[in-house]
Amino acid sequence: MTRNVGPVDRGLRIVVGLLLLSLLVVLDGPARWFGLIGLLPLLTAFLRWCPAYGLVGINTCPRG
Repeated sequence: MTRNVGPVDRGLRIVVGLLLLSLLVVLDGPARWFGLIGLLPLLTAFLRWCPAYGLVGINTCPRG
């Protein structure tokens, strides 16, 4: 797995993931479980690898 998620992209994924996870606390009923979708951006942020980016050929990592 080659890294394809850069630092800015990673930060945005963490923020979005945490916001989505907060739906578990904020919402009531079955709709609250949509907050679990927030695990996906958090996982890709911490792994620094996004399978969708790999399929499309996107790489936001700086060349270093």
